[in-house]
Amino acid sequence: MESKLEVYILFPSHSDGLALEKVLKSNQVKYTIIPTPRVLSKCCGVSIRVNLEDIPLVIDLLADNPSISIEGIHPMKRRKSTLFNI
Repeated sequence: MESKLEVYILFPSHSDGLALEKVLKSNQVKYTIIPTPRVLSKCCGVSIRVNLEDIPLVIDLLADNPSISIEGIHPMKRRKSTLFNI
């Protein structure tokens, strides 16, 4: 099994998540919109996953767009498993 660090950005509302998506897309930052992992929060249910190396850029983009509210930026290890773990 292999583990890697994934970074999740959580939002107080869906509209904040969609606003950040627009900013990330226009700045060519790779992202994935996903359901918020339950271990992180039971907030609005939508989060954006970005690469760890893009976090400084994301923080700068958020600073340039103060109307976008976030609940936090959370790194989380993800266990990658195969079908037959022995």
